[in-house]
Amino acid sequence: MSDAVTTSVSIWAEIVAVAHVLTALAASIHCVLTKEEPRATIGWVGLIWLSPIIGTVLYYLLGINRIRRKAVHLMRTEGARELPATPGASLVGDALPPGTELGRLAKLGDWTSGTRLTAGNVVTPLVNGDEAYPAMLAAIGAARTSVALSTYIFDYDDAGREFLEALQAAVRRGVAVRVLVDATGARYSVPSIVKPLKQAGVPVARFLPGLGPRRIAALNLRSHRKILVVDGRIGFTGGMNIRQENYLARAYPRPIQDLHFRVEGPVVGHLRQAFVEDWVFTTREVLSGDAWLPPLAPIPDGDVLARGVLDGPDRDFEKILWTIFGAISAARASIRIVTPYFLPEATTLKFLAVAALAGVRVEIILPERNNVRLVEWAAMAVLPEVLRRNCIVYLAKPPFDHTKMMIIDDAWAFIGSANWDARSLRLNFELNVECYGKALAGRLGEIFDAKLKAARRLRLVEVERRSYPVKLRDGVVRLLAPYL
Repeated sequence: MSDAVTTSVSIWAEIVAVAHVLTALAASIHCVLTKEEPRATIGWVGLIWLSPIIGTVLYYLLGINRIRRKAVHLMRTEGARELPATPGASLVGDALPPGTELGRLAKLGDWTSGTRLTAGNVVTPLVNGDEAYPAMLAAIGAARTSVALSTYIFDYDDAGREFLEALQAAVRRGVAVRVLVDATGARYSVPSIVKPLKQAGVPVARFLPGLGPRRIAALNLRSHRKILVVDGRIGFTGGMNIRQENYLARAYPRPIQDLHFRVEGPVVGHLRQAFVEDWVFTTREVLSGDAWLPPLAPIPDGDVLARGVLDGPDRDFEKILWTIFGAISAARASIRIVTPYFLPEATTLKFLAVAALAGVRVEIILPERNNVRLVEWAAMAVLPEVLRRNCIVYLAKPPFDHTKMMIIDDAWAFIGSANWDARSLRLNFELNVECYGKALAGRLGEIFDAKLKAARRLRLVEVERRSYPVKLRDGVVRLLAPYL
């Protein structure tokens, strides 16, 4: 190699080294100033310095949250944002004794959720698609002014075609219809439902579509919300996607149990608020006026105090998680949880353990056979931590149970789209509804008891008897928990 070539290589090596130091220093400073989790900070800084240039590029693409939603600004500009946060101005003094645990939980929600607790709501559980889909389709069929539908998965199958036909019929009647489907969820069926919706004249958009450079950082940031609001007054929410397997009575292959809810009363305002903000973020179209946002009054026989809790990786970060922490802390007798995916972080596990060791009966129902095997393996690595600390775990036999609910002391319930995993609690856009009401909690308790009859209790000895290779497999997969 000639001296000129050697000199050239040396110069370029020095340039690359200087570029690495400068970019790594800038990325490290940004990481230290913006990351809340020390472990995440240490991990990223280590990658940045130990993987020259590549680590910095990965941090730039995947480590920075670029979701800067314009929805709030646009909504305020148009004067359409409703029920803004008013800390301390809730119904605690009127309906919940402020000195009680539930009163303190409501107070916490005033500060953390960004929405007011509302009175005069009716919340009706709908079990499986057999109850939920006919109710939703009937509401769409009776719509007079507007239909807002947001979902993670909208399959182009028998159930999807029923909704497609109902939405198309609503458009033909002159009803204003908007459909928002997550870009990832839209690809769960082939072909996608998006094109048939467009061909039917139904206005539809995909949440965070595309794979361009600006979208790479948003690959894990999905809209997992399930919202249907008809005429701005009747709402549906919960954990149910739109897919034929939720019709258990029709005996499709791979059936799915699930729970959805019909909602009436002022809390519907929180559902439509979530939709309107997601829609303007996706399309820049602001939905306003009485067609979308009519005044909402308490239902005369509504016996549920409720608020919507909007959660996402932007301004609503970890609001659902804080609500869960508050609920566990407020529990005095029982905590009952149903979730398909149980991969909570260490802090959440400690909250549950403290409650159980203090004498609260903590019961958790999980699927015996998960639809994602990696999640099932990772969960088995987590379960010894709760089983050793007096928590009771049940495994629900097939069909796969996708239900999501939490009940505290037979008086408070948390329902919606969020799972007990990092993807839901830190990455996805989610919507849960916090409900105070003994009648509703009692009905959900009955549903919980029915699930117990079809489940078996998991004992610590069973988990500990797993072979060493299986334990190793589960432990390794658990390391991937934030990405499952």
